Amino acid sequence: MLLAGLSACAAALLALHVVQRLFFPYFWLDLRYLLKVLRAGLRVEFYKRTGRVETTLDRFLAMAVRVPDKPLLIFEGQSYSYRQVDRRSNRVAQALLRHASFKKGDTVALLMSNEPDFVHVWLGLAKLGCTVAFLNINIRSKSLLHCFNSCGASALVAGADMLGTLKEILPSLQEDNVSVWVMAKDSNLPGVHSVLELLEVVPDDPVPSHLRFVGDLKSPSLYIFTSGTTGLPKAAVISQLQALKGASGIWAFGGTSEDIIYVTLPLYHSAASLIGVSGCIHLGATCVLKKKFSASQFWDDCKKYNITVIQYIGEICRYLCKQPKKEGEKDHKVRMAVGNGVRTDVWREFLDRFGNIKMCELYGATEGNICFLNHTGKIGSVGRSNLFYKLLFPFELIKYDIQKDEPVRNEEGWCVKVKQGETGLLISKINSVNPFFGYAGSKKHTESKLLFNVFRKGDRFFNTGDLMIHDDDNFLYFRDRIGDTFRWKGENVATTEVSDIIGMVDFIQEANVYGVAVEGHEGKVGMASIVLKPNQSLNLKRIYEQVVTYLPGYACPKFLRIQEKMEITATFKQQKFRLVEEGFDPSVIADPLYFLDDSQKSYVQLTRDIYDRILTGHIKI
Repeated sequence: MLLAGLSACAAALLALHVVQRLFFPYFWLDLRYLLKVLRAGLRVEFYKRTGRVETTLDRFLAMAVRVPDKPLLIFEGQSYSYRQVDRRSNRVAQALLRHASFKKGDTVALLMSNEPDFVHVWLGLAKLGCTVAFLNINIRSKSLLHCFNSCGASALVAGADMLGTLKEILPSLQEDNVSVWVMAKDSNLPGVHSVLELLEVVPDDPVPSHLRFVGDLKSPSLYIFTSGTTGLPKAAVISQLQALKGASGIWAFGGTSEDIIYVTLPLYHSAASLIGVSGCIHLGATCVLKKKFSASQFWDDCKKYNITVIQYIGEICRYLCKQPKKEGEKDHKVRMAVGNGVRTDVWREFLDRFGNIKMCELYGATEGNICFLNHTGKIGSVGRSNLFYKLLFPFELIKYDIQKDEPVRNEEGWCVKVKQGETGLLISKINSVNPFFGYAGSKKHTESKLLFNVFRKGDRFFNTGDLMIHDDDNFLYFRDRIGDTFRWKGENVATTEVSDIIGMVDFIQEANVYGVAVEGHEGKVGMASIVLKPNQSLNLKRIYEQVVTYLPGYACPKFLRIQEKMEITATFKQQKFRLVEEGFDPSVIADPLYFLDDSQKSYVQLTRDIYDRILTGHIKI
C-alpha cells in the first residue's frame, strides 16, 4: 500500500515536471527573478516607512569597513582598495567643504573622463550631501554651457584633461560667479582653483555624517544628461530610488561579491556609473575601469585582470566580432555580459566566437520609470514580462502613427492597445510605486514625455519613445525609436541640435537631420538634407569644419543631401519619413550626395564606388 502510494506520488511529480517543461519552461527562472524583485521592493518599502534610505554611498561606507583592503577600482594596472577610495573621497569632501564652501543640497557639475578621481569626487560630493551632475565630455561650447545651466549647478569640477574644453566656457561661467575647480595641481587658467593642491593638506577624516543623510527616496541623487527626443541635452533627474534600482542590476542577474567587473563605457552615462560602478559597490565586488573602450585590448584585459563580468552596448559586441580572429579567444573567465542594444545576429556570433557567456540584455531609459531584464537569456529579447511583473510595473504597447508622429486614438479619444505580436509604442503607467521624476529646470520637457487620458480620464503614462513587440511567450523585442532622435555609437543623437549647428553656416538656409540604416551596423547613422540660401554656393569644407568643431563625433552627419526645397508635413514639420526610406544610395537618389571624409577634412562626392565600399565594410563609418 505504501509502495503504491509512493509510486503514485512519484508519477504525479514526474507528470508535473513534464507539464512544467512543456507549457511553462521559464517557470523557475521567472520565480527566482520575481523573488529578487520582491526582495528589492520590500527594501524600498522599509526605507519609506523608516524615513532612512540606505544609499549607494552608505553601502560603500559599509563595504569600506567590511572589506577595507579589497580592491574597488583597478585602473591602468593600479589598484585602489575600498579603504583608499574612502579616504581620498574624504579628502575631496574636506577640501571642498573647507575651501569651496559647498553645502548640503548644492548641485555640482562634474566634467571628467574615466579615471579613479571621477569616483573619488563623486563620492566626496555625495558625502557633502551635494547632487552631482555628470556632464558629457564629448560636447562643447554652447551645448556644454547649456547643460551646466539647465541643472542649476553652482560649481564645476573638471578633470585635468578637460582644461581645453573648460577654457571655451570659462568666461561665461565666471560672469555668473560659478566656482570652478580642477583635478590638477596647476590649471594655468585665471580664477580656476586646484583641488589636488588642497588634497595634500586636508585630513582624510570623515565629514559630519548628517550631511549625507537621505530620508526621501524621491530626493535627487544625480543629474544625467540625455538627448531625449528633441533639442539640446536635458538633465534627467536620477532620484535615490532610481539610483538604487540601477545599482541592483548586476545583482538581479546573478552577480556576486567575487565578481570582477570590466567597465569601458563612459562614467557620465548611467550604464557605467549606476549599473557598473554602483553595481560593484552594491555587491562588494571589484571594478576594472578603462579610460576608453579598445576592441583590440578588450580580451587581453579580460585575461590580465581575470574579468568575470563585462558591460556592453550593442556596438561593443559588434566591434569585438569585427576584430581579426586569434587563437584562444574563449580562454577567459568572463561568465556574464550585462548591457543593451545588441542585434540578434551579433548576439549569436558573439557567443559562438567567445564562448558560453550569459548575455544579460536589459532595457530602460535613463529618466524612465520602466525597465526590463532578460533574465532567461532569450536571444534577441530585451526582457521578459508576466502577470506578476505587470501588476507591479503596469505598461502597455499602443498603436502609433509613424508619419503623423503621434499615438493612434479611437473615436472616443482613447489610445488603442496593439495585439500580441504587433509593434506598438511602449508606455508605462505613472503612480506612487513607479513615479516619473522628469528633467531639471524644465516643466515643458518633463510634460513632453507624458501621455494623458490614455485609457481613461486622468491617467498618466510615461512615453518611452520606443517601438516594441510583446510576443506570445511574454518576451519583449525592441524595434525602433520614434521622433527626432536616432541612436549611433551607443549615443542618442538629437536631430534638432545637429540641425541648429549646421544652420549656423551662413550659406545654409535650412537643414533636416535624420538617421539612415547602414547594413551591418547598429543603430542609424546621421544624414543631413540641406537647402542653400538663394544665390549661395556650396562649400563642403566649411560644413565639415562646422560639424567636427561643434559636435561630438557620433553626432556628425556622415552623409549630406542637397535639395532645392525642404519637404514639410501638413503641420509644418520637416518631412523625414521618405528621406529615411531612401537612405543614401546614389543610384536611387537624384539629388547630389556627399560623404564625410576625415582624410580629406571635407565632405566629398558620394560615388557608387564609395557607397559599395561602405556596405562591404572597406570604408569604416
